[in-house]
Amino acid sequence: MASKVFQDGAKIPDLPGFMGLGHLRYPTSGTSSNAESQPFYVSSPYGLLFSHNGNLLDTQKLKEYLDFEAHRHINTDSDSEIMLNVFASELIQTNKRRVDEEDLFVGLERMYQRTVGGFAICGMVAGFAIIGARDPYGIRPLVLGSRLNKDGQGMDYMMASESVALDQLGFTNVIDVKPGEAVIIPKGKEPVFRQVHPSLAYAPDIFEYCYFSRPDSVIDGISVYQSRQRMGLKLAQTIRTTLGQDVVDSIDIVVPIPETSTISALSVAQTLQRPYCQAFVKNRYIFRTFIMPGQEKRRKGVRSKLNAMRSEFKDRNVLLIDDRWVKAGLETNEHEQANIEKYSESLEICSMAREAGAKKVYFASCSPSITHPHIYGIDLASSSELIAHERDRQSIAAHINADDVIYQSLVDLEAACAELSPRMNQRFEVGMFCGKYVTPVSEGYLEHLDRIRGQQGCFQKGAVAVAAARGLGRVNDSDADGVDSEEERGAASSAYEEQAISGMSKQGLEAPVMTEQMDISLHNIGDYGER
Repeated sequence: MASKVFQDGAKIPDLPGFMGLGHLRYPTSGTSSNAESQPFYVSSPYGLLFSHNGNLLDTQKLKEYLDFEAHRHINTDSDSEIMLNVFASELIQTNKRRVDEEDLFVGLERMYQRTVGGFAICGMVAGFAIIGARDPYGIRPLVLGSRLNKDGQGMDYMMASESVALDQLGFTNVIDVKPGEAVIIPKGKEPVFRQVHPSLAYAPDIFEYCYFSRPDSVIDGISVYQSRQRMGLKLAQTIRTTLGQDVVDSIDIVVPIPETSTISALSVAQTLQRPYCQAFVKNRYIFRTFIMPGQEKRRKGVRSKLNAMRSEFKDRNVLLIDDRWVKAGLETNEHEQANIEKYSESLEICSMAREAGAKKVYFASCSPSITHPHIYGIDLASSSELIAHERDRQSIAAHINADDVIYQSLVDLEAACAELSPRMNQRFEVGMFCGKYVTPVSEGYLEHLDRIRGQQGCFQKGAVAVAAARGLGRVNDSDADGVDSEEERGAASSAYEEQAISGMSKQGLEAPVMTEQMDISLHNIGDYGER
């Protein structure tokens, strides 16, 4: 989509300047409003821009700091804007007309002292320098590369989340920014590195390897492609142990769910000595469905994204290989008397295989069961929406219309990646599989996350309702603040909306209408009345 925005590169020569900063939109904190599109910019001090990949866990505390101490106004609910303003508030303490590299490093050090979470940031000081930094645990990836510029007289530098972005543009000497490390690239100079916070761990998010990253990327010295090969080898052994050799021998084809599982599925097929068949064909024009808002949209998205070839499924026992388990979704009816099952991607996939004529369907995942929310910038689900939440294998198989399911063990998943690491005793962020996160998580944070993510509704209704209700004194700060992710915002619930609109009607006011272009003046509406 970015290529379309720039007309496949045709608009690039029209962009003035010698520095650039971009961000591919996938909101995990705040909302999906255009007002929260990155990069964020503040003119004071020095003209600062930030792009941020990740999630902060202490946004409410930071909001209070910015409001009561730094006296900086926040226009949105994005934690990226919060982080930018925390950095800006530290830089303004220099009281200088222009800053240098030392000032920026000191500002970053102080910003790190105030923030907790997993993040990688790229920023810019207008006319002076590009900035890159990574959280002290190394959860979110960040790489830097270089190349000779067109006139051959100097160097170009580029930072990105994945090495493949640099590879495709001819950048070499690609290095990983280390945990707690920052890099500043002043105009016309070489990069300057500094450890702005002690490294607290070297624990990249393992979800990057099993699903999120492209296979041709190398993250922290570990090849994503090779890690997925090893995941397949280890999964094959688990499949053989779980199903037994007789069932394995009865499998006619091993089928990947395109595209991230194709590498692992091939390893599974080779290890089990069963035929490999790409019986699902992916529509190249449908993008990732697991981040779509709402189960119904995800269900339709799966049907649009994949097509099952009847000729390959008919009258066969099939082993489907996927890369991850995400959402299943249960909700209670209005009387809370029964649980109503909602569609999951896995259910749709297994049902499509059966509709195409499969006799038996076995479903294997390259990842362990996801039992806890992801809190560092990949917006999956609340715990209750996760397919493995309080279920055993048999109930999961019944739920997704499979004859059996097999999970990769967490030990094997970590080993598949760690065996390729250049570091000894490599750790990973695996909290969504076991509930043990690498960063401190404040008491009540996960419950808060579950409560907000589990509510239904959409941001377009909820954000206005909360803002309006707060302005009229109808909703407490404790109910509305600290809402951090896109699906969390999706759930500033209809109860808030009804309360807000009712209150406005009593005062003769017309309820505001949320549009795609969010009016940022709605944010903090009524704040002065609350003080």
